[in-house]
Amino acid sequence: MRIAVNTRLLLPGRLDGIGWFSFESLRRIVVDHPEHQFFFLFDRKPAQEFIFADNVTPVVLFPQARHPLLWWLFFEWSVPYALRKYNVDIFVSTDGWMSLRTNIPTLTVMHDLNFEHANDYLRPSHQRYMKHFFPRFAAKATRIATVSQYSKNDIADVYSVPLDKIDVVYNGSNANYRPCLPDEIEQTRDRYSDGCPYFLFVGTLSRRKNLANILKAYELFQKIHPDSNMRMVVAGSKYSIDSDLAETMQRMTNKDNVKFLGHVDSHTLSMLMGSSTALVYTSLFEGFGIPIIEAYYAETAVITSTVTSMPEVAGNAALLVDPLSVDDIANAMARIADDNSLREDLINRGKEQRKLFSWDKTASLLWQSIMATYNDAINHKTVSE
Repeated sequence: MRIAVNTRLLLPGRLDGIGWFSFESLRRIVVDHPEHQFFFLFDRKPAQEFIFADNVTPVVLFPQARHPLLWWLFFEWSVPYALRKYNVDIFVSTDGWMSLRTNIPTLTVMHDLNFEHANDYLRPSHQRYMKHFFPRFAAKATRIATVSQYSKNDIADVYSVPLDKIDVVYNGSNANYRPCLPDEIEQTRDRYSDGCPYFLFVGTLSRRKNLANILKAYELFQKIHPDSNMRMVVAGSKYSIDSDLAETMQRMTNKDNVKFLGHVDSHTLSMLMGSSTALVYTSLFEGFGIPIIEAYYAETAVITSTVTSMPEVAGNAALLVDPLSVDDIANAMARIADDNSLREDLINRGKEQRKLFSWDKTASLLWQSIMATYNDAINHKTVSE
């Protein structure tokens, strides 16, 4: 089989959640299935590290697809051209985008529909494009994969897609995430948190990640515990700092206790995770929430939200809070900081919950979805004839 894959988000040193999904699943699939030929479609010269095996042919298409007009040119003109040129049997898109100008059987991975549920999670131009095209992608796709049962039901409800057309392909965790040794914890804290224990936030500084409420909760925690030396470490790049976050950061009375690290590499992030007292991941919306699983593998406690996919992923191994309630988040911080037995219990529960998620399972499930897409297309063709 000749399989084309949208790999435009495989960017060296810049893998986000979707990028890691693509990297970890594809590098396993191409090695496990040497009998098939894969054409990786990039929008710039690829790094050699992403050409995972001899059965991968890198193809560079124009233009670099980074805003709505370029998305349209890339997916509606360059991608169909490449699919014809390389005579592919199936097209796989790991980031939700696809082409409406091809009849090649297509599997698209829609990680979530956050843009359908709020008007201020994305840049307005991006949101308009996605709200226009994603319903059409959902209708056009041969099959859809997504990363949680929550997202499967959401896609089915919002886009009126039959449930049996949607496959759940859970995310996994990077192998870097593991418990830190005592000397590693000491070194990490000396470097990033003044030698003190800390709560950790991981994610882009966007409204959806709810950092404003997390910082407000940390301020409240400090008022509850005025003698605490607990710090707040923020690891994430700026996407769009909303007015609430900017105002919260400006008004903080203990700004020096919050450490903004910006984007950090995966090794540093694993050290930060394993050395933290707890991950505070109380997003307003997630299709999955990879940091929850990474925290379980790093054996740290987790505070996360009661909404969207997060209870599904967290299971019974995290403290669940209302992400809109500063009091709820602050109280969860206090409970973990004050109760070592609670923290240890959450960590032990996390060891069990993490068994449900691995990149090996992700790759296997994605391959099953690819084969189901191919078989659906064959069966449809047979019925039509």
